[in-house]
Amino acid sequence: MAAFDTNRPIATASSGGLFSIFSAAYSAFVGWYDARATRRALKALNTRQLDDIGMVSADIDLFVAKYR
Repeated sequence: MAAFDTNRPIATASSGGLFSIFSAAYSAFVGWYDARATRRALKALNTRQLDDIGMVSADIDLFVAKYR
């Protein structure tokens, strides 16, 4: 099984303005995309594989929402 590093640096600026708007939009998009990728990877696992990591298929959406 492969492991993926999904940590991304987030640019911030204390001056605000237009840069902070784009930074917030980018951060929201990255969060959405990471949640989507996590959900997709977990849904690709079968029942036995989910059991190995202590989950059931009903837990996937709750897990993704919790760590979003």
